Amino acid sequence: MKLWQLAMVAPSPGQAWHAATDVLAHCGPHERPSAQAHHPQRVKTLQEMPGPKTLSNLFEFFWRDGFGRIHEIQQKHTQEYGKIFKSHFGPQFVVSIADRDMVAHVLRAEGSSPQRADMESWQEYRDLRDRATGLISAEGEQWLKMRRVLREKMLKPKDVAVFSGGVNEVVSDLMKRIHILRSQEEDGETVTNVNKLFFKYSMEGVATVLFECRLGCLENSIPQLTVEYIEALELMFSMFKTTMYAGAIPKWLRPLIPKPWREFCRSWDGLFKFSQIHVDNKLKDIQTLLNQGEEVNGGLLTYLLMSKELTMKEIYANMTEMLLAGVDTTSFTLSWAIYLLAKHPEVQQSVYKEIVKNLGKHQVPTAEDIPNLPMIRALLKETLRLFPVLPGNGRITQKDLIVGGYLIPKGTQLALCHYATSYEEEYFPLANEFRPERWLRKDNMDRVDNFGSIPFGYGVRSCVGKRVAELEIHFALIQVRNLISSTREISSSTPFN
Repeated sequence: MKLWQLAMVAPSPGQAWHAATDVLAHCGPHERPSAQAHHPQRVKTLQEMPGPKTLSNLFEFFWRDGFGRIHEIQQKHTQEYGKIFKSHFGPQFVVSIADRDMVAHVLRAEGSSPQRADMESWQEYRDLRDRATGLISAEGEQWLKMRRVLREKMLKPKDVAVFSGGVNEVVSDLMKRIHILRSQEEDGETVTNVNKLFFKYSMEGVATVLFECRLGCLENSIPQLTVEYIEALELMFSMFKTTMYAGAIPKWLRPLIPKPWREFCRSWDGLFKFSQIHVDNKLKDIQTLLNQGEEVNGGLLTYLLMSKELTMKEIYANMTEMLLAGVDTTSFTLSWAIYLLAKHPEVQQSVYKEIVKNLGKHQVPTAEDIPNLPMIRALLKETLRLFPVLPGNGRITQKDLIVGGYLIPKGTQLALCHYATSYEEEYFPLANEFRPERWLRKDNMDRVDNFGSIPFGYGVRSCVGKRVAELEIHFALIQVRNLISSTREISSSTPFN
């Protein structure tokens, strides 16, 4: 298998971030003194902070396709206005922070229950349909309760390791599917539209963990219910701009511009419908076992249904939100990783040799094998640094903060510009180059800076599905070794879409 052929259709930067810019949340519980404490200076107000004019910003986003190139605008504004600047996005006022140390200060200053950026459109939909919020959209005590329940099965390495068998079965089906797709091409090797293939793999893998069942995404004939869900997911992702419009357009304008909000609700309806069907099916299976006097064993969903620590509405919401976030993270990151390996055969060979040395040519990996594969882990980190699924992340300050010499009042919405910090030469030399070796530790005392690139977040509000996503990506990358028979460097002109 020529890996460059598998990667011929990698996602564009816009695609890789189009899923749901308001999906993931990051934070840190520890506060440290700001630099200003050691170098007293006049604290400036928000009125003194630079930033684009409101009309200019609206023109950039609504008339110049800004929602499709948020990462570019982030860097452009950082260059024009500095590493901290303000802007208006529709009715929302936002302070953007594009400096590693400032981001670290904000995250470390947060308490035990950080508040995400404004997700009013998500909450409004849930109120409209009488649905609960999930871990991603919840706040305060409700979020703390859900986090406590879900972390028991999602955050500890030993708990996530139990998913290895199911994920490996999905990886095996992915490899079989690749062989079938190759056989259907004239050259017998090329796999086109690999991003769509990884989308289905990701959906199958995440659903195996969340719903404890297979969906048939990698079969020749996909079940109709799964087809409908794939369409709902694709609608949600493809309408990313529409989703952003839904949050930016004031409610009083909706009668004049109804499409964004209508499609936003329609896509969520499809996602919730799918999750509810699978949750209800699992509940019926559990009830059947209980009626027969048999012992009930299972994974995450079984645990949630049996423990009854969450209401049924909360379980529906959490399954829906986690599946939405997990599918996008895994599929686009895997697409970019394969593309980068194909473009850099020397890295590909280094990764291949490491895998063969530790696992041989055909051994199926387990979660316990991953710590012995530093290049695989470095490959994932460098891929996410260059192409993070989300270019930024949001917060609402819960107390007054001094950041970058400015007083940021309590209740201010912040945008943490992770894409910009990931490309800072000061912290990542040759930042535009793909160099996974930058993440390798020379010894136990060698720590690689992480606040410049934190795709899964930091602290108590880091991504709850991080370890599952890493497991899926690591296993897929390891198994791809069985398809490699030769390498060929692809040029920078190879199409990304």
